[in-house]
Amino acid sequence: METSHVAALQAKHEGLERRIREELNRPAPDESMVQVLKKQKLRIKEEMSQF
Repeated sequence: METSHVAALQAKHEGLERRIREELNRPAPDESMVQVLKKQKLRIKEEMSQF
C-alpha cells in the first residue's frame, strides 16, 4: 500500500515538474500559475518525506 502511494506521489511530483518547465518555456509564462504549481509540488514532496 505504501509503495503504491509513494509511487503515485512521485508520478504527481514529476507531472508538476513537467508542467512548471512547460509554463516557464512559454514566451510569456504565467508567474502566478508557476507559483501555484510549485506550491503543489512542495506539498507532495513533504508528503513523500513522511514515508
